[in-house]
Amino acid sequence: MTKRAKKTLKPMKHSASHRIWTIRFLIAAAVVWVFYTYVMYRLPEGLQTIFQNWLPPTTVNEAMVWVICALGLNIVVGYAGLLDLGFVAFWAIGGYSAGWFMSAFFGQVNIHILTTAPRDLPGIHLSFWGVLLIGGLICAFFGIIIGAPTLRLKSDYLALVTLGFGEIIPQVFTNGQNIAGFNISNGTKGISPVDNIGVPGKVLGPFDFSWKFFIFALLTAVMVFVSLRIRKGRLGRAWLAIREDELAASMMGLPLKSTKLAAYAVGAFSGGVGGVAFATHVNGVFADRFNFSISIILLAMVVLGGMGNVWGVMIGALLIAWINSTGLPAFGDLVNNTFHTEINFPSYNFLLFGGVLVLMMLYKREGMIPESRLKAILHEADDTTSNIAGGH
Repeated sequence: MTKRAKKTLKPMKHSASHRIWTIRFLIAAAVVWVFYTYVMYRLPEGLQTIFQNWLPPTTVNEAMVWVICALGLNIVVGYAGLLDLGFVAFWAIGGYSAGWFMSAFFGQVNIHILTTAPRDLPGIHLSFWGVLLIGGLICAFFGIIIGAPTLRLKSDYLALVTLGFGEIIPQVFTNGQNIAGFNISNGTKGISPVDNIGVPGKVLGPFDFSWKFFIFALLTAVMVFVSLRIRKGRLGRAWLAIREDELAASMMGLPLKSTKLAAYAVGAFSGGVGGVAFATHVNGVFADRFNFSISIILLAMVVLGGMGNVWGVMIGALLIAWINSTGLPAFGDLVNNTFHTEINFPSYNFLLFGGVLVLMMLYKREGMIPESRLKAILHEADDTTSNIAGGH
């Protein structure tokens, strides 16, 4: 087979792989929706208890929100190679966008646009779909603002600056009850409740889980589509070039500043969408939920799944979200009830994540489902090192 034929075959293999993963995701989403909507509540009480303890519907919905945000961070870290430790800032801004435009927080006005909220309820009440776009655009704007000072920074310095922004934004909302005489966040009290998404549950199923899961899965599918399409395009290839060798990319004429800012903007947009979805999931926005640990968990999802690989990041996000929310507490209850102990397993979640990350960095740096290019680069570096060591 000629070299030209091999090059033609490679994109075809990638497209076939993406189609297979897309079909799997759609099938899995459909099975989950049907099970929790029509099957679970008809099971015997014992089986219902098992599912409620180990994989309740709320955990499934929340896991989809984690996936949306992890896909956004994957664009910044996995595609462009920019180590961002402050991604929680965009999750918070997206959440407060929902609080501003889907609640009675601004009680001095009465604006209702395409919403199911009562007309006599004061405040700004916009359609959930409109707020998704507004929250995403606000986060994209702040992504550019936050990313601009970091354009000349690399590695540890970049991580420290993004960490600083990730700490500043949540603190602004925590103390935002009186900023120059304005209340932008209601401080530690938060903003609650926010408007419902506006899709009647009876349209898709009899339970509250149905329509929320359907919409969250749809948003996840959109983010997957955007991630895959943008990676194949000119911008995605530019990000990969910067990730692999920034100096070589600049020498080839790539505009580093605009390309990096685009990565921050697109990733932040995804974080904003996730923040709006999360606010509707928990029916409110609370400053104490946006702490630094969220950024670390999201980064662990990307690293564990496979940086740069959309499907790997999805698997990593679903796995860690389940362990952090339900899996570890349920396992702890099982062990404590079996052996009559009183170990607080959830308190060891960061010990578990840290240990897993250390093992991954030592033995499988490319992640569970690695991106082919990154895997080749890492193994090439390992082969080079071993050859040099052998030569001596």
